Amino acid sequence: MRAVCPAIASEQLVRERGPHLSRRLRLRPPQRPPLCLIALAMATLTAGCALPESFKKVQQPRNGTALNEHVCLVYSQRYQINLGGAERLHSFDINKYAKIYLQLVTDGLIRPEDVYVPTEIGREDLLRVHTPEYLARLRQPSALARYLESGWAALMLPGLADAAILRPFRYATGGTVLAARLAVRYGVAVNLGGGYHHAEPDRGGGFCIYADMPIAIRVLQSEGLIRRALVVDLDVHQGNGTARCVAGDDDVFSFDMHEEDIYPFPKETNDLDIPLTAGMEDDEYLRVLSDHLPKVFDRARPDIVFLQAGVDVLAGDRLARLRLTPEGIIERDRLVFDEAVRRKVPIVMLLGGGYSPQAWQIQYRSIRRVITQYGSDGLPRASSRPATFGEQIYAR
Repeated sequence: MRAVCPAIASEQLVRERGPHLSRRLRLRPPQRPPLCLIALAMATLTAGCALPESFKKVQQPRNGTALNEHVCLVYSQRYQINLGGAERLHSFDINKYAKIYLQLVTDGLIRPEDVYVPTEIGREDLLRVHTPEYLARLRQPSALARYLESGWAALMLPGLADAAILRPFRYATGGTVLAARLAVRYGVAVNLGGGYHHAEPDRGGGFCIYADMPIAIRVLQSEGLIRRALVVDLDVHQGNGTARCVAGDDDVFSFDMHEEDIYPFPKETNDLDIPLTAGMEDDEYLRVLSDHLPKVFDRARPDIVFLQAGVDVLAGDRLARLRLTPEGIIERDRLVFDEAVRRKVPIVMLLGGGYSPQAWQIQYRSIRRVITQYGSDGLPRASSRPATFGEQIYAR
C-alpha cells in the first residue's frame, strides 16, 4: 500500500459547495505547509527511477506503429502525476491512463513500441488559445489548487507544482496534438489522456488546465492540415471551456450532450447543446445521439472529429446522475466512430472524465473495440501475459 504523508492524510474534511456536486467532501489545507512536502518532492523527482520496462519504453518521444495502417495509440509515461501518494486524495484517477496502457500491453493488443510517444506542448502553441496572464497565473500554487479542486496543490512550491502537475498536463496536451496529426494521416487515433474541456482561454476549472482540443485544432489549422473541425463532447459535464475557446469560429462546430443541472454553472453556448435529464438510461440516450449525429456531421462538414469520451455518464458515477451501462457507453463510442469512418473523416478519441472505480475498465473495453474493428489484421500483436509485480504496483 502506498504511504501517504500523515500531515496530508490528517487534513480536516469539511463540507462546502463545490462545482461538481451541490454538496461534497473537500480537503482544507493545513495552516502551515507540512514538513513532509520534502518527502513528496523527493518522491516526485525520483518517480522515474524504478520504472517497469514497459513504461520505460514510452518515456521518451518517438514514433510508433499505425495498427493495420489505420489506428494509432498515443501515450507517455510522463502523463503520470506522482506526489508520493497525495495524488490519490483527488477524486479523479490520474492512474487510469497507465492502467489502460498496461492492460492493452498485457492482453497483447499492442506492443510498447507500437505506441506513439508525444513531446511536451510548448508555450507558443499554448498561446494559440490561452492568454499570457493565465499561463503566468498557473505558477501560483493557490490558483492551481482552485482549478484542480485540490487543497494539497496549494501547499507546493511553484517549481515543484510545475514539474509534478503542470508538466504531465502539457505532455497529455502534446499527445492530443500528435493524435490529431496521426488521425489526419492514418484515419483513427486515440490519446490515452486529454479531453480537458473545462479549460478556458483565461482560466482552468473542473480538473482541467489546458484546452487540448482547441489547441490541437489551432495547431493543425496553422499547419494547413485541416480547416474545419467538429468536437463531439459526450462527457456528462458540459464542455464550457471548449465552447468559450471556439466561440464565434464558423470553422469549428461544437456538439455537446450533457446532464443539464450539474456543473458547470452557468452553461456556455455550443453550436448544438443537448441537455439531458438525470436518470436517463441507455436506450433513450443512444436514440438521442443516433438522431443527431448524422445532422451534426452534415452541418459541420469537418476535416477532423474530436470525440471527448468521458465515462462519467455511467450509472453510479460520483459526480453525476445519468444511468448508462458499460455496454451503453461502448455503443455510444461505436456510433461516433462508425459515423466518422463511414464518411472518411479522421477521428481522435480523448478520455475525459469518469469518477467511478470501473471508469478505466470501460474505456479500455471501448479502445479494445476500436483496435479490434479498425486496427486489426486478425493477428495478435503480442502474446498475452500477466502484469509483473512492478507493473501492478506502478499502475495501481
